[in-house]
Amino acid sequence: MDNLGIDFLSEVAGTAMLVLLGTSVVANVALIKTKGYNGGFLMVTIGWGLAVFSGVVVAYNSGAHLNPAVTLGLVANGAKTFGSAALHTLVPVNIGTILTYIAGQFLGAIIGAVITWLAYKQHFDEEPEPANKLGVFSTGPAIRSYGWNLVTEIIGTFVLVFVVIAFGHQSPGVGLSALGALPVALLVIAIGASLGGPTGYAINPARDLGPRIAHFFLPIRGKGSSDWAYSWVPVVGPVIGGVLAGLLAMWILPIIK
Repeated sequence: MDNLGIDFLSEVAGTAMLVLLGTSVVANVALIKTKGYNGGFLMVTIGWGLAVFSGVVVAYNSGAHLNPAVTLGLVANGAKTFGSAALHTLVPVNIGTILTYIAGQFLGAIIGAVITWLAYKQHFDEEPEPANKLGVFSTGPAIRSYGWNLVTEIIGTFVLVFVVIAFGHQSPGVGLSALGALPVALLVIAIGASLGGPTGYAINPARDLGPRIAHFFLPIRGKGSSDWAYSWVPVVGPVIGGVLAGLLAMWILPIIK
């Protein structure tokens, strides 16, 4: 298999692991009769951070982007290659590799969400509130105001990508895996605890839209709407935030040689 194929599978596997564990912690807190029912937002935030940790560990071959906003942010920051230099899986950055990475992320996100549904099938059947079922798969605003929700997602994703790039400038390699998984996990927990209140901090188009698609096609009893009216916010906001972070980091976070 060529390097791009390896990187594609790495992004699929890593993003699937991230979404499986991340959506499952929400299911554990939100769905009735689980052991973690009503565990609270802090439990969700820590769970998502550890989900990112696990996804980054799994996606070592590809550089562990796991997020279209990270991929596009690195492109905006001038990345010339994706992958792992140490493992010889580098590929040149071009439209084909960008789309391959993003396709792997969305496919992995859908797979992870489907597995979460299988794990919590009985609890989905017991849960009376459609909103709680959708909340396992995708984010939603605490106060619905599309413009301000968009601003929140831009800010949260800017912080994610900007700090990732800052970490990357201090260590060799491209992508999150070069940093070590723990710093990235702590960063995600910090974003969730500080900026997650208004929108649930999607900060990742694949993490939100992929599971939302799974919610739409899965045979979930009494699932209700997939809230497509809001679905563009956690896609557009993170893309804008990631690209802005990549561009501004070129000026604010220069690499001194």
